Amino acid sequence: KVTDAVDDWSGGTRIGECLDEFNRHWSRRVLGQGAVLLLISDGLDRDAGRGLELEMDRLHKSCRRLIWLNPLLRFEGFEPKSQGIRAILPYVDEFRPVHNLNSLTELTEALNRPPGRRREGMQEWLKAI
Repeated sequence: KVTDAVDDWSGGTRIGECLDEFNRHWSRRVLGQGAVLLLISDGLDRDAGRGLELEMDRLHKSCRRLIWLNPLLRFEGFEPKSQGIRAILPYVDEFRPVHNLNSLTELTEALNRPPGRRREGMQEWLKAI
């Protein structure tokens, strides 16, 4: 079985560690002025959000618009309960579902519109954390 061969299968992602590596080695190379950054993650962090706030702050400052695409938003009644999700949300400009073709169509429409103010429309999510 694959799950037996992989040490951390179904263990979550080390999002903070991954973002730290991206911020240190790649962000200056690939995030030019006016970059729109798409973060694709369920936010379920294996390390319980450790280091995420710092890395999300750095990431948010290095782009013009940070859009979080989360497949868990497809579930009605989704609540930001995990520490990883709660650590990421304050640094996101838009929080969108990504789970089917319709959600991708809505994303392309949003990307074609001029951006609003940063974090506009995030108030309800921020109240939930």
